[in-house]
Amino acid sequence: MSRIYDISQTLATDTPVWPGDTPFQIAPNWKMEGGCPVLVSRLTLSTHSGSHADAPSHYVPDGSHMAEAALHPYLGPCHVVRAQAGDGPVTLADIETDLEALEEVPERLLVRTFDHFPHERWPTGFRAIDADLIRYLGQNGCVLIGTDTPSLDPETAKILKAHAAIADMKMAILEGLVLDDVPVGLYELVALPLKIQHADASPVRAILRTYPDDS
Repeated sequence: MSRIYDISQTLATDTPVWPGDTPFQIAPNWKMEGGCPVLVSRLTLSTHSGSHADAPSHYVPDGSHMAEAALHPYLGPCHVVRAQAGDGPVTLADIETDLEALEEVPERLLVRTFDHFPHERWPTGFRAIDADLIRYLGQNGCVLIGTDTPSLDPETAKILKAHAAIADMKMAILEGLVLDDVPVGLYELVALPLKIQHADASPVRAILRTYPDDS
């Protein structure tokens, strides 16, 4: 039997957001009172709230929006690797040990950098992803890279080298994943973005599912 790992952040009013971005809020629009038979809520949030997918329009002028995104990258075989030690951007050398057992570069790759995901604080100083690593992956057939950090690039970056490499390689991005309880290995990824017109990103409900032989 397959095991499912929920690798999504819970969206709540105390969910940390990028400094200056829109905090998550939920409030009732209609309540079950005064003859109303239903509860209907309204949401206020950033397109980059919690675990999310970036659309090309987030980092490329005239890039495509989330509603136009191909779904293939967000669904299929995926490998989880670790880069929990060290400082600076995650390079190929940081994950080489976990990749050595594979016959080829995985089609989808998720990188764990935190020992424990910082649910209650903004993780200033998080590890970015090296642009050369992204190009290496893309040149060898990888279509998606995901990370447990808020961005592939450093918080203070003014030139987004990792996102530029993603654009060059035409890869997809997942950010803000929760990988604490997920062992290194092969899974099926399901992390479809919402079909939001003109959106530069979308929250996702991301899961990993083990294959039957790995259960």
